[in-house]
Amino acid sequence: MSKKLDEKNSNLSPEELKKRREEITKFYKDNLPHLKIQAEYEELLASIEKSRAERLQAQKFMAQAFAETPEGQEPNEEAKAFMEAVKNFKED
Repeated sequence: MSKKLDEKNSNLSPEELKKRREEITKFYKDNLPHLKIQAEYEELLASIEKSRAERLQAQKFMAQAFAETPEGQEPNEEAKAFMEAVKNFKED
């Protein structure tokens, strides 16, 4: 592939090469604002996914802690807080 490009570029005059480089540079500069917006979008998505994963991990931990409460024993404060949060979440 690069051999074909080299052959193609070797047929261009120095002025044509200069013009071609300017066109390519302009193309990249014109697309930078779009790429910056896309990068910001991707960063926000990653942040949201990270928050969701952390929330799910915390819920799993609390569910396991609550499940380990022996029958007939009062749940600890963490388990009570978890159950209240789950209740409030379902109501929303």
